Amino acid sequence: MGLFSFQQPKTLFTEVEKTTIVDAIREEERRTSGEIRVYVESKCKYVDPVDRAREVFFHLEMEQTEHRNGVLIYIAHQHRQLAIFGDEGIYNALGKAYWDQEVHLMLKEFNAQHFADGIITIIRDIGKALHEKFPYERTTDRNELPDDIVFGH
Repeated sequence: MGLFSFQQPKTLFTEVEKTTIVDAIREEERRTSGEIRVYVESKCKYVDPVDRAREVFFHLEMEQTEHRNGVLIYIAHQHRQLAIFGDEGIYNALGKAYWDQEVHLMLKEFNAQHFADGIITIIRDIGKALHEKFPYERTTDRNELPDDIVFGH
């Protein structure tokens, strides 16, 4: 994790893309006790987007999940920055190299102007990892956090 930049989009998402992103989150969360959220804002108020992602993560109370397995995908589109912030349960289960790889993959997709597809790819990758480390348990699991995209200032 760290400071990453991508080419600025003309428009970030169409309505269809927004729906597709939320559908991807819901689909992946059906296979895990983990939670995935996407947060988009125009500008990052910190130099390092990970610091902002951490702040947003706690503001959205994502640390409240039972297994500490929430993941936030953070995007500051006008500043062309992004970060992925995983709570301690999932971050520790996968290690720093995994998270760095996912950020670089998302950066590659964004630089190719594949904004929605890039986010969906990352959602699917994270969903697979969450499923492996925190599989869905039918009798105890529930959707602990909303699945919608959060748009900040």
